[in-house]
Amino acid sequence: MYFKWPESISEAREIQRRLRASLKIKRLPFKPKIIAGADSIFTKNHTISVVVVLRYPSMQVVEEAHHMAKTVFPYVPGYLSFREGPTLVSAIRKLKHPPDVILFDGQGIAHPKGLGIATHLGVLLGIPSIGCAKSRLVGSYEMPDENRGSWSPLIFEGKTVGAVLRTRTGVKPVFVSPGHLITLKEAIEIVLKCSRYRIPEPIRLADRLTRKLKASLSSTS
Repeated sequence: MYFKWPESISEAREIQRRLRASLKIKRLPFKPKIIAGADSIFTKNHTISVVVVLRYPSMQVVEEAHHMAKTVFPYVPGYLSFREGPTLVSAIRKLKHPPDVILFDGQGIAHPKGLGIATHLGVLLGIPSIGCAKSRLVGSYEMPDENRGSWSPLIFEGKTVGAVLRTRTGVKPVFVSPGHLITLKEAIEIVLKCSRYRIPEPIRLADRLTRKLKASLSSTS
């Protein structure tokens, strides 16, 4: 797959076009047994990315990996996967237990170019992936019922690109979208089975570790 990281927006746009052509939304050919959550956090000059691997659906932690590197790509809306993608890929490559599915703290196809971080890295790595974000990036929707498991479609340019999903009763919903090699129905099911709190456990644990690593870095600088 096309692993070159861009040095300009025009180059990034071309990479997005190539990756988009390889995107596949289809049913998983197996039942996942090991899944992972991926998240990144930024310091003034660096990106810290974390991947936490868990057994599914028990949510028993199997492995953690992280990578830190200098942030090279600028902050440009619509191209954020190029900013955190290199360190996320490096963290994923350190894993001894390759996950069947990866959940990303961000968008899948619910993205202006149809290529959020979950889709971008899912296609790049050839791994089934799910985007689970705390807020909407694109599309319109009606608020789902208050009960856990309720959801409403997220519509963008006339197509359903995701789901606005209640992972806990009476708590703000999350925005779930398929990334690559998985359907929206399967993405919803996995996110729900992983969610003890509002945020699914794999992403919640990855987020907690990124913050811990950042705090540790700040205390030694």
